Amino acid sequence: MEHRKIYIETYGCQMNLADTELLIGLLKPHGYEQTQTAAHADVILLNTCAIREHAEERILKRLKELVHHKVRRPGVRLGLTGCMAQHYREQLLDKAPFLDLVLGPDAYRNLPSLLAQEEKDEPLVSVRLDRDETYADITPLHGEGIRAWVTVMRGCDKFCTFCVVPYVRGRERSVPLNALLHQVQELADQGYQEVVYLGQTVNAYRDGDQDFADLLHKTAAIDGITRIRFTSPHPSDMSDRIIEEMATDSKVTPYLHLPLQSASNSVLARMERGYTVEQYAVLVDRLRAAIPGLALSTDIIVGFPGEEEADFRATYDFMNMLRYDFAFMFKYSAREGTKAHKWGETMSEEEKGRRLQEIIRLQERLSGEINHHTIGQTVHVLVERPAKRQEGWMAGKNAQFKTVVFPGDGARPGDLVPVRIVSATAHTLIGQP
Repeated sequence: MEHRKIYIETYGCQMNLADTELLIGLLKPHGYEQTQTAAHADVILLNTCAIREHAEERILKRLKELVHHKVRRPGVRLGLTGCMAQHYREQLLDKAPFLDLVLGPDAYRNLPSLLAQEEKDEPLVSVRLDRDETYADITPLHGEGIRAWVTVMRGCDKFCTFCVVPYVRGRERSVPLNALLHQVQELADQGYQEVVYLGQTVNAYRDGDQDFADLLHKTAAIDGITRIRFTSPHPSDMSDRIIEEMATDSKVTPYLHLPLQSASNSVLARMERGYTVEQYAVLVDRLRAAIPGLALSTDIIVGFPGEEEADFRATYDFMNMLRYDFAFMFKYSAREGTKAHKWGETMSEEEKGRRLQEIIRLQERLSGEINHHTIGQTVHVLVERPAKRQEGWMAGKNAQFKTVVFPGDGARPGDLVPVRIVSATAHTLIGQP
């Protein structure tokens, strides 16, 4: 079989990274192999995200940079896949008529047959959402390392008013549990030690009468897997059984990313998040009481339509009180097709920026204080790679998903090394073996 080369640039979240591995796994049996250089590729794909503001401008600029490969080497195919292909297909086709392929997240299975067709003047477009597509029968081609991303469910049923995901990834559907366990067993056999389960509302996973707690419990029984993580859960789906599994199974790590978005009940109601800040706080108390050493991170949006200064102050004060280990913080950006998009902006970009910088400064201080308290503790680090700055040092994650760097002393990726923390910043723990 003649091998053809495919180059993929990935934008967005871990689910897009997992989809890129799915695409490569899908094309491998058809004679394609991955290349890290666009200049060597027969097929160039941009696997895209539609969540953040101005993403389409960035992707359009990148497409125009890549189109010269088609000019220099006739026969090269240039394509767009992922959420942006689903959401902005009409605008992008008008602005990028040189595209050969446009595929939404539920159309990846069509890629080999589309590439087998002769090149046409019009792009080949496949963007239909599929209520049944889970790609359960396709083995992703995972990258090198000790950690593997595994998508357990696709789509979302929550319909938060700011979020475009249900419109570009469709409704929730879960991968059969046995298919997931088979995939994880293969990963363990290949030497991966950590598995990260992915889903837009990952803890809403269900296969018949088995739920996410069952999936965690059965995954922990697989030999070779050292750590199990997952992202991103929804607070409304954080059941007692999941909390118990996190508390009792040592392989399920004491780290949880629990998106808050806002600590104002009026803003949460407009976002249609499905919980109050009081309910969220009670959930965090339950989690911290059940899981010793739990590290907690979150997502925060500032500048949502109608957010007043008092709403922002409530979010600031709640973050200061709750003390997240770290946080992902964003200015609100309206996404076409969502309910909030119809309301229009109620705040200037300058004011959004001021509020964002204020909570970033707060979180930097909190993260620094929390990490400082680890000095003197011994943590177990799953080694991933050489450290970026200090030659001879290694880097990895502790159970709380914090980056730890330390003198290598013969440690290799995949080793689980006890490290005593001697200093810390807001982002990194520094230790000695």
